[in-house]
Amino acid sequence: MNHEEESRPLLAQEPQTDNYLNKVKNGKLYMATFAAVLGPLSFGFVLGYSSPAIPDLQQISDPRLRLTVEEASWFGSVVTLGAGLGGLLGGWVVEKIGRKLSLMFCALPFIFGFTIIVAAQNHWMLYVGRVLTGVASGVTSLVVPLYISETSHERVRGTMGSCVQLMVVMGIMGAYVFGLFLDWGWLAITASIPPTVMLVCMCFMPETPRYLLSRGKRSEAEEALRFLRGRDAPVEWECARIEAASRYEEESLSLADLKDPGVYKPLGVGIMMMLLQQFTGINAIMFYAETIFEQAHFQNGSVASVIVGATQVIFTAVAALIMDRAGRKVLLILSGVAMCASEAAFGIYFKLSTTKHSNSTLFSTVMEAQDALSEATHVDLSWLALTSMGIFITGFALGWGPIPWLVMSEIFPIKARGLGSAVCVLTNWSCAFIITKTFQNLTVGVMHAPGFGGLTCPKS
Repeated sequence: MNHEEESRPLLAQEPQTDNYLNKVKNGKLYMATFAAVLGPLSFGFVLGYSSPAIPDLQQISDPRLRLTVEEASWFGSVVTLGAGLGGLLGGWVVEKIGRKLSLMFCALPFIFGFTIIVAAQNHWMLYVGRVLTGVASGVTSLVVPLYISETSHERVRGTMGSCVQLMVVMGIMGAYVFGLFLDWGWLAITASIPPTVMLVCMCFMPETPRYLLSRGKRSEAEEALRFLRGRDAPVEWECARIEAASRYEEESLSLADLKDPGVYKPLGVGIMMMLLQQFTGINAIMFYAETIFEQAHFQNGSVASVIVGATQVIFTAVAALIMDRAGRKVLLILSGVAMCASEAAFGIYFKLSTTKHSNSTLFSTVMEAQDALSEATHVDLSWLALTSMGIFITGFALGWGPIPWLVMSEIFPIKARGLGSAVCVLTNWSCAFIITKTFQNLTVGVMHAPGFGGLTCPKS
C-alpha cells in the first residue's frame, strides 16, 4: 500500500473532525498541561537563579562558599553543561519509560540539585547542585513540548505549546522577584517548590495516547483519551486516527539519508539558528542581569532585573499571539535590528560612563571636575542602560527567542526529527556554555583595560 492509498481513510475522516472536537471537554487537558508546564517554570528558575544568587555568594561571610570572579563564572555557566547532557539523556529516556514518567523523573534532579545548593559546604557542592538542575532543565526542554503536543488536539495545540516558552520566562522573572527579598539559600528552597508540585500533579495525569499506542496498549490509550477529552467524546475515532498517522513515522534514518538535501539543509538551518540565538548573548544577560546593572552604575540592579524579566514575559506572550500572522522571517529581521541597536546604545553608555583620562598631578584639578562629571553622567544616563536592555529583551522575545525552537520543530522530516532535534539542542547548550562561562572573564578584562577604569569588579 503506497502513501496515497494509506492517506485516503484519513482524508475521508476529516469532515468528522469538527463534530468530534465539538464534543470534547478541555478542562482536564488544561490540568495536564498545567502540570507539565511546571517543568519549564522550574527551568526558568534555574536560568534566573544565578543573577540574584551570585552577588550574595560573592559577599557571603563563609570563606568556604564565597565566590571569586572565576568561581562565579563557573557557578553561572556549569548549568548549561548539565542541560546539554540532559537534552541527550531526555531523547533516550522519553522513548524508554514514556513521557509521563520522564517528566516525573526530571523533577527529582531539580529538587535534589537545589537541596544540595542549600546544604552546600564548599564550592563543589554548589557546582554539583547547578549541574543537576541543568540536567533536569535539559530533559524538561525536550519532554514537555512532546507531552503537550501528544495530549492536545488541533484546536488548542498551538496555544498549549506557546505556554512552554511563556512559563520559562515567568520562571526567570520569578527568580528575579524573589531575589529581591530572599538570600541565595531561601531562593533555592523557593525554586524547588514548582518541581515538587509537578511531581505530585503528574502522578494523577495520564501517559500520552500516542506513546501508549506505540507500545500496543490500545485500551490504556482510549482511557487516557477519555480523561483528556471527556466521557462524551468518541475516543475510538481519535485512536484510529493516531494509529494511521503513526504508520508514516516508522521509517528510520540511515547514514545515506544525510546526503539528502531534504535532511542536511534543514539540519544546517537549525544549527545556524541555534548558534545565532545564543551568540546574541541572551543567556549572559539572564544569568548575570543584576551584575550587569551594578557595573552599569544603575542604583538598584535587582529592581532593574525584575523590570527586564517582566518585559520578557509580556513580549513573549505578544509573540505567541502574532507569530502566525506576522510570519517567522519578518519577526526575525525586526528582532535582529532591535537587538543590534539596543546593544550599540548600551555599549555607548558604558563608554561614556567609564572613560577616564590619565590621572597626573598636573591635571589633578581637571580630573576632579571630570570625576564629578562622570558621576553626574551615571545618574543622568542610567535610564539609557535600562532602556537599552529593555529594547534588547523585547526584540529577543519577539523573534530570536521563540522562533528558532519553533522552526526546529517544523523543518525536519519525520524520520530525521530525532537526530536533528538532538543536534540542535546540543548546539544550543554548548554555545550557551561558551557565552556564560566567558562573560565575566571578558568583563573583568575590559574593566582592567586602559580607558575603562570606572567599573567596579565583583567582590571576590
